[in-house]
Amino acid sequence: MTSYRYADIHGQRVFYREAGHADAPVLVLLHGFPTSSHMFRELIPRLADRYRVIAPDHVGFGHSAAPSVDGFDYTFDALTDITLGLLDHLGVRRHALYIQDYGAPIGLKIASRHPERVTAIITQSGNAYTEGFTPFWEPLFAYATNPGPDTEPAVRALLTPEATRWQYTHGVKDPSRISPDTWAHDQALLDRPGNAEVQLALFRDYRHNLDAYPLFQRYFRETRVPLLAVWGRHDEIFGPDGALAYRRDLPAAEIHLLDAGHFALEDHLDTITGYIRGFLGRVLG
Repeated sequence: MTSYRYADIHGQRVFYREAGHADAPVLVLLHGFPTSSHMFRELIPRLADRYRVIAPDHVGFGHSAAPSVDGFDYTFDALTDITLGLLDHLGVRRHALYIQDYGAPIGLKIASRHPERVTAIITQSGNAYTEGFTPFWEPLFAYATNPGPDTEPAVRALLTPEATRWQYTHGVKDPSRISPDTWAHDQALLDRPGNAEVQLALFRDYRHNLDAYPLFQRYFRETRVPLLAVWGRHDEIFGPDGALAYRRDLPAAEIHLLDAGHFALEDHLDTITGYIRGFLGRVLG
């Protein structure tokens, strides 16, 4: 059974899903944009027989608090601090990470700050290298570099229903396998009053994550953390070169390119579950 809980972390109400035995090895699932822990709704019960699985919603997403941009510092460093605060609140000192999209900089900031805490990493369209950035990012980086009326319309377009649906359906061999509930759920939360400004603040901050890539890569080299990449071969946001780049610093990385797009869990759940169970079974024992 998955439980749905809240915790007060640094003055913010943080929602998280949790399942599994309290004394089992911990796996923390960190979602990306524009979704929430909802993206892990089917994966969690498939892993909870063997692991304690914890999937929070970042502040500004899902069922977590979404204060205005005047009431919270919407940066990836701040989201990292909230995630660490939640793990401390739950008494989690050692854990594996599943990182996707926005979850990657958050998870890798945790890992590079506290390498002793992280037992393994699973990445699904979660970059730590400049390889794999596609033309999708050109308007985002233009806006982050020079925010204003000339660059903002292009990134506001990423908050529309059409863009949210595209994130789920691009690169998918059979779109009929993707439930419209996915993008409808995400869009309803994106459309909350004031949330566009939240997302714009994070768009502006995202480029600073790239400054931390050398730190992440040094962490890989120094720790040789076990890493599994399960990545959509047809992802037009983070291309497959982003997955292959991990082998530069982690030669033993296990990499699987799937016939999928950005949200590969939606149509490759069984395959990804099998890879995760095999990988964690080997590296965690």
